[in-house]
Amino acid sequence: MTARSAAAVRLGRPAEIRRRCREILSIGERGDLPHFDLRSDRLAAVADIVAGVTRRRFPDLAVPPHSRWRHFEAGGRDRWNALARGLDPEERARAALDLVVPSVLLDAGAGDGWRYREAATGREFARSEGLAVASVAMFSEGLFSSDAARPLRTDACALRACGAGRLAAAFQAGAGNRLEGMEGRAALLRSLGRALEARPDLFGSPPRVGGLYDRFRALPAPPSAAELLETLLDALHPVWPERVVLHGESLGDVWRHRSLRRGDETDGLVPFHKLTQWLAYSLIEPLAEAGIPLRDPHGLTGLAEYRNGGLFIDAGVLAPRDEGIFAGVHPPGAEPIVEWRALTVALLDRLAPLVRGRLGLDEAQLPLAGLLEGGTWAAGRMMARRAREGGGPPIRLASDGTVF
Repeated sequence: MTARSAAAVRLGRPAEIRRRCREILSIGERGDLPHFDLRSDRLAAVADIVAGVTRRRFPDLAVPPHSRWRHFEAGGRDRWNALARGLDPEERARAALDLVVPSVLLDAGAGDGWRYREAATGREFARSEGLAVASVAMFSEGLFSSDAARPLRTDACALRACGAGRLAAAFQAGAGNRLEGMEGRAALLRSLGRALEARPDLFGSPPRVGGLYDRFRALPAPPSAAELLETLLDALHPVWPERVVLHGESLGDVWRHRSLRRGDETDGLVPFHKLTQWLAYSLIEPLAEAGIPLRDPHGLTGLAEYRNGGLFIDAGVLAPRDEGIFAGVHPPGAEPIVEWRALTVALLDRLAPLVRGRLGLDEAQLPLAGLLEGGTWAAGRMMARRAREGGGPPIRLASDGTVF
């Protein structure tokens, strides 16, 4: 186990993610960003849209937190409780983590055309809901377990054996039902298996994802959301493909933008850690149910992904300086994409109090996770469907299955 550098640890803190994204926003407010014009006067209209969507989806304004668990309930079906019935409380907690971690890691952009047909209901699901429903089926069938007698587990041995062909079959993906980033998804799961083996202090022996429950239960006090994120980044940083490297360490979902000046080794680096934060959001509920309520559960940032970001483009808050960006497919490290994602994180913080004001709620009643769920993600999808056939993002992204 190699200790992470102080710079890598700092770039994983939500406060640092916010600080750097807000600096990009400040540069945009001066009109000095290379790729986007910022039209802040249109943010009020976005607040109206998001507040309206939230009221329609949750008339009582009791908005649940944004997490993978909402996708497991797609179509109004409680798949998790049906699956976990009969497990004792501790094994239920472990199994919940065993399910949600690989499901989140598999939750990268599915593309416009892919569909998953659920055997139990005959219903078809697409995008994040489809990936979630498919992952529940994989989990229930023991795809992530090396013990046939105990299928509801995710252990290192099974993950290391995960091939793209087997995963494609489980996702019902093929020539007529293409799912983007299949090789990347399978490689990510194999890397997760190796990461579990490398950290018996976190995942136990034999290593399984659910060992995290025992780790957190043994702490003298529950972690904060920021500490949970730090633990996940520490455990999972070897999982991500090598991108920006600092001190010989791949930083994961951290990218370069020329406008960000720090005057040190982190000059130009903009962190997001979208999938790891999405995972942290998705661990809060099962940990709380298991008697481990997080301190300061609202300390994470908004998620830098295409539904939230697409909302700001489709509503006119962000206007590309070069409309050629709407053509072609862009890698995640392209500077316009980095700029778009940074602006998204910072604008979500700006949007939150405006939406709360329209709904008559305070931050405790509508934390950032509620804004996302209520909220910006659903509004972004709605605007995309109105703007484009198929409801894809306004800017097309090359998905390797590990970022979006």
